[in-house]
Amino acid sequence: MNQEDAADSQLMYRIERPVYDEAFIRTQLVKRKKKSTTLRQRLADKFKCSSEKAKTVALSLFPILTWLPSYPVKQFLFSDVVSGLSTGMVQLPQGLAYAMLAAVPPVYGLYSSFYPVVLYAFFGTSRHISVGTFAVVSLMIGAVAAREAPDSMFYIRSANGSNMSAGMDVDLEARDARRVQVAVVLTTMVGSIQFVLGLLRFGFVAIYLTEPLVRGFTTAASVHVVVSQLKYLLGVKTPRFTGPLSAVYSIKAVLTEITSTNVTTLVLGLVCCVFLYGVKVLNEHFKKKLPIPIPGEIIVVIVSTGISYGLSLSEDYTVDVVGKIPTGLQLPAVPDFSLLPNLFMDSFAVAIVGFSMGISLSKIFAIKHGYSVDGNQELIAFGLCNFLSSFFQTFAITSSMSRSLIQESTGGKTQIAGLVASLVVLLVVVAIGFVFQPLPQTALAAIIMVNLLGMFRQFRDIPGLWRTSKIELAIWLVSFIASVLLGLDYGLLVAITFALLTVIYRLQSPKMSLLGHVPDTGLYCNLDDYEEAAECEGIKIFHSNSSIYFANSDLYVSMLKEKSGVNPERLQAAQKAQKKKRVKASSSHRSPLDICVKYKEERVTHEVLPLNNVVEEQRNGQLEDTHCDSNSEQDAFIMPLSAVHSIILDWTSASFIDSVGAKAIKQVIKEYAAVDVRVVIASCNRTLLDELDALQFFNEDVTTAMLFPTVHDAVLHCQHSNSHAPAAMKRFTTR
Repeated sequence: MNQEDAADSQLMYRIERPVYDEAFIRTQLVKRKKKSTTLRQRLADKFKCSSEKAKTVALSLFPILTWLPSYPVKQFLFSDVVSGLSTGMVQLPQGLAYAMLAAVPPVYGLYSSFYPVVLYAFFGTSRHISVGTFAVVSLMIGAVAAREAPDSMFYIRSANGSNMSAGMDVDLEARDARRVQVAVVLTTMVGSIQFVLGLLRFGFVAIYLTEPLVRGFTTAASVHVVVSQLKYLLGVKTPRFTGPLSAVYSIKAVLTEITSTNVTTLVLGLVCCVFLYGVKVLNEHFKKKLPIPIPGEIIVVIVSTGISYGLSLSEDYTVDVVGKIPTGLQLPAVPDFSLLPNLFMDSFAVAIVGFSMGISLSKIFAIKHGYSVDGNQELIAFGLCNFLSSFFQTFAITSSMSRSLIQESTGGKTQIAGLVASLVVLLVVVAIGFVFQPLPQTALAAIIMVNLLGMFRQFRDIPGLWRTSKIELAIWLVSFIASVLLGLDYGLLVAITFALLTVIYRLQSPKMSLLGHVPDTGLYCNLDDYEEAAECEGIKIFHSNSSIYFANSDLYVSMLKEKSGVNPERLQAAQKAQKKKRVKASSSHRSPLDICVKYKEERVTHEVLPLNNVVEEQRNGQLEDTHCDSNSEQDAFIMPLSAVHSIILDWTSASFIDSVGAKAIKQVIKEYAAVDVRVVIASCNRTLLDELDALQFFNEDVTTAMLFPTVHDAVLHCQHSNSHAPAAMKRFTTR
């Protein structure tokens, strides 16, 4: 297709109309609708019950109803079952290990891996995350439990009534029971806080968890999880650390005890790591040829348990294993709410970290698989999971990175996989828990670490962000560094605060420019960026890509004066100096007198004539306009000091304005009017116009006739007005 054919086939846009201003639009073109409904009627409509509204509420509260009726059994069921079995086999040892991190007996980790998983399948909106125990949340709970029920409270008194030394004759049963009470009450509070925040639509916080923040945060969480597993991989004993620099202290403790590494534990763990990594590489390389991924996690759990049992690793080689697993479920019980006063702040921190971890992973998988998650419903789902499950002796849960990666990578499509995983845990709890008692903890550590490799690949984001957006790179790095050093609770707070500061920075540093007209179009583009854009003679078109409010109104005004090259204060000062020179020239009868005024880069030379010369020229008809009063010395001798007669404020990008911004604009209009420079506003949206009306922006000096629907309307108006304006009684040349 040649250029002529392309031009002929191009759609044409032709319009011929008068130049519109806001005054004409309001009186002739549009009329505001009258609201016929009262506040009472609107409230009645909002709370009106109908079958359709009830259905919407039910689907919102129970997201499972949106996909379960149309569940493709043939396509999804096999994959979900395989994924659920794989996840369940990992969820089992993780529940046992993370229970120890939470300072409660191992069986409570299994309870926490069953009840919440079942509930989330009904209330959650993510299809791929695996909820249950999580290392960081477990560590936070363990710190609170150890603080509220330390060993020193449960020393057994000797015969003479004195306490035994620390670490000896501790009533472990009483201590563990107390710590379970603390963890359960803490979980009840966490669930209540999350549920209430969900009802209050606090899920909007997910909006501020931008992708760079989420990826930096989850990478930092991966670091915490790996650090927490090092002691299990090496088979060393180290204390628990929480709070700021906990990761550093944990690494230091592991390095300090590294000489006491259990070689058998380390070798077994490394073999598991190598095997799992090889399986993952094979699954990735042959994923199109394999009907299902090779279940490496199941193989590791079964083989390592068999080896541990056959070789008596725990007895002969002192390899740490999971230990005794009681059978059966406990009856529901009411938590001991007398512990609440000391746990509120801790429960709030766990609630925010748990939700943030869950929504972060949910968003990652939702983006990858092309669906959306509801932050408010996720809060409600986690709240119900924690609150209801706490009556069955569980501790707080969230989504697990390692298990979620397993559930997704092994082909999981929906939360049916989560239900299958929960059934695996239930089977172990009620029937065959003793089978996994010899499971080495180092195998668990290997499974966790290898499955976190995907999260560590997020370090590859850094070069890409460096090329595309330095601000987003800063968010990623701050989120990662703060979360690693300060812990996930404080790190998340720092990351969100920094992300909000970047928004403020962008609003405080908008791009401001002058626009020029592209010939034969109605388009106006940045003069500095486009060669075709040409400045309209005598008109400056000022554009800013932000709104105008208290924080940037001063910047807006100062940049307007700088970009336009017209400063009212300097022009008024020049006029005063000009008047003094004229008076002096008149008194000394010297004529003509050249006055040079320099403003920015523009240098204008003005010739000032005595009054009698000006009047004489008026009589001879040498001036184009005689509307000026020849008896007014100011009208006769004050000369415009700038070639700019009009300034157009392009508000295309402005979405709101406050009272401070409105006052600043009115003051600017007044200042420029004092030096005979017209200021008009273009491309103001109707919502912003409503705000201007509410702020009483318009008056006798600033009228609606100064507002135009487009920049082109404003330009045509200014050109037309200037062509019919009275000629100035002066002669000036620009050098």
